[in-house]
Amino acid sequence: PPMPFSVDDAVAILERTPGVLHALLSGLDDGWTRQTEGPGTWSPFDVVGHLIDGEETDWIPRARIILARGDAPRFESFDRTRHLEMNRDRSLGELLDRFAELRTRNVDTLREFGLTEEQLDWTAEHPELGRVTLRQHLATWTAHDLDHLTQIARAMARRYASEVGPWREFLRIIRDPVA
Repeated sequence: PPMPFSVDDAVAILERTPGVLHALLSGLDDGWTRQTEGPGTWSPFDVVGHLIDGEETDWIPRARIILARGDAPRFESFDRTRHLEMNRDRSLGELLDRFAELRTRNVDTLREFGLTEEQLDWTAEHPELGRVTLRQHLATWTAHDLDHLTQIARAMARRYASEVGPWREFLRIIRDPVA
């Protein structure tokens, strides 16, 4: 069953993501790290770039907007594809290092906020979703990491989609269509 949101529980996932990505992706060739799930989907390289973008422009910056308690707090739109052009000439190693650095700083900031239950219920206006709470925002940050770890694994598994033969029927990661 779903559990209530806890900053400590969220941090337990958020602080692990850079290490998971480093262990999974570091030192692999482009055949693994540039593999996509098909047209219009992202490779593991692209996902790491997107995660960096979130660290720079989404999670903590938006939390600060909520915590500032200004008149009608509102989030700016988030460009979900900005990273594609920005990272064109960077290596995956650079991206992994940058993500780890930013995530460490942002998790430290999240801890420093010392959030209360009352603050977790404070809100801001999301440009697409309407009114959202800080609790929802931070829970989404955590689920977002897990969603993208799954996306990376799916893209990588599809490298061998035609090679697994009859086992394909047992491999949901390859068999199921991209959502």
